Amino acid sequence: MRGNRKTLTSEQYEALRRKGTERAFTGKYYNSKGKGLYLCAGCGGHLGHVFPDGPEPTGLRYCINSVSLDFKPGSGSAEG
Repeated sequence: MRGNRKTLTSEQYEALRRKGTERAFTGKYYNSKGKGLYLCAGCGGHLGHVFPDGPEPTGLRYCINSVSLDFKPGSGSAEG
């Protein structure tokens, strides 16, 4: 199974499964300008995952921390 304690780093697990976050402006992709595709490190899928356990007022949380992402250099599209 992808995205569990055995397959994620401790930092990834904290951000993806325990509602953790990185300090602002510290992630490895903070100032990235490369073309490619960013994928969720937890499932390998596209970004845009929305979790219903976030802070008020919306109660939503998104996987946008650098630690929760994998970057695949390339054209920037899923087709390659």
